[in-house]
Amino acid sequence: MLKLLVVPYQRCPHHTMSSLSQTKELFRRADAVCFDVDSTVIKEEGIDELAKFCGVGDAVTEMTRKAMGGSMTFKTALTERLSIIRCSREQVNKLITDHPPQLTPGIRELVERLHQCNIKVFLISGGFRCIVEHVATQLSIPLHHVYANRLKFYFNGEYAGFDESQPTAESGGKGRVISMLKEQYGLKTVVMIGDGATDLEACPPAVSVNTGCLIMELNVCLLESSFKWIIENTVTHIWCYSVITV
Repeated sequence: MLKLLVVPYQRCPHHTMSSLSQTKELFRRADAVCFDVDSTVIKEEGIDELAKFCGVGDAVTEMTRKAMGGSMTFKTALTERLSIIRCSREQVNKLITDHPPQLTPGIRELVERLHQCNIKVFLISGGFRCIVEHVATQLSIPLHHVYANRLKFYFNGEYAGFDESQPTAESGGKGRVISMLKEQYGLKTVVMIGDGATDLEACPPAVSVNTGCLIMELNVCLLESSFKWIIENTVTHIWCYSVITV
């Protein structure tokens, strides 16, 4: 069976293979782990699900792909997608109620293990806080550990834009959040786990573990007082991975 060992992403011309012991050491040293949410902690892309729910899914999906790939600035892509969706407060609430985000298999156990080891866990997402807070609650992550974009609505519930002052609304925003967290909490080693261009932008100041386009199965176990991370049955896109066979 082909398995993928998640390894630290390094900004260098040639991505050298990291051993299991090096990966384990990274997590031994981690003071905090920051997760992207869409297609990482949850199976879906939240904005695509919202677009489908509002009947404009096809028009938005391709723009999401471009945003993840870095071919346009994140803020531009977010603005254009939301201008198409124009969701109401009622639609957002109904989406969360009728189609709640689906957690990636294994993520609940992973977050529990991190908490048991007194490692701080944060969710840093370019998605929407109203959805990410729902995810955080499922994972027992404090809401003040959530950083995401805020939708704005008029008094009658109609769409009024989004809060452009949030760091997650900009390209490079996740890195600014992590820099702030390191200063606020005195963190030395922060690990960022994600799947898109905005997650790579966060490294540095974080160390990156890139999860590919979508995790189908995430098995986490404790091994010799450290973490062994194996992703099984993953997607065809292999990006910033070292591939091992077992």
